[in-house]
Amino acid sequence: MPLVDANRAQIHYALEGPAGRPVLVLSNSLGTDFSMWDPQISEFTKSFRVLRYDTRGHGKSFVTPGLYSAEQLANDVLALADRLELDRFHFCGLSMGGMTGMWLAANARERLNKVVICSASAKFGTLETWSTRIETVRKQGMMPVAAATIERWFSPAFRAQNPSKAAEIRKMVESVNPEGYIACCAAVRDFDFREQLANIHTPTLVISGVHDPATTPADGRFLAEHIPGARYVELNAAHLSNIEDADRFTQEVSGFLDS
Repeated sequence: MPLVDANRAQIHYALEGPAGRPVLVLSNSLGTDFSMWDPQISEFTKSFRVLRYDTRGHGKSFVTPGLYSAEQLANDVLALADRLELDRFHFCGLSMGGMTGMWLAANARERLNKVVICSASAKFGTLETWSTRIETVRKQGMMPVAAATIERWFSPAFRAQNPSKAAEIRKMVESVNPEGYIACCAAVRDFDFREQLANIHTPTLVISGVHDPATTPADGRFLAEHIPGARYVELNAAHLSNIEDADRFTQEVSGFLDS
């Protein structure tokens, strides 16, 4: 189980694909681990050296005390890349991972080649929404949150046609350490990048799911309209577009990074 000390935390990662190829870092959503990227790995590793990691507080990465911030989670990526001697890289993040990508693109542009921001928003929800979710997890654990999450993450049609995949992802959410989840909820809750999007000059692709109720297409279009030169794509999916519309997701990301 590869673990490295990065930014005063033990971060779990996997580095796959041919040495010497451009590096692509994949960053998971809130409530998942890096296995959420399994649908993309076989294709991405044909062209890239792919680094997947479990965000602090998730998967096999350590749960460090206190509430987290977007800056802290982004600095985890930079520290991990430094430990693995990866200078420049592409970055693709979904939801919380997209938040991390925005921070990196605005504040560490010398490290990024291109960035893909998926199912994300310049500001995620309201303080009340996040406070309610945090309180629910504190009192009841991950089970009720996991049930509600799957309804937001996948369209009804996808859940009906792929019950085993929906059950697999629900189990992943249920297994997240509650303290790690709460700490990352705080990072997403406190993130507001609306005034900083113009500082992103890294070539950017924004991906939204047509059926996403959490980070809507309107949220994605706002990002694309305010990030200079950004491209925008909508997929036939809800929140986890890399799973629900996996082939098109992989095609769009690969095409953008290879262009």
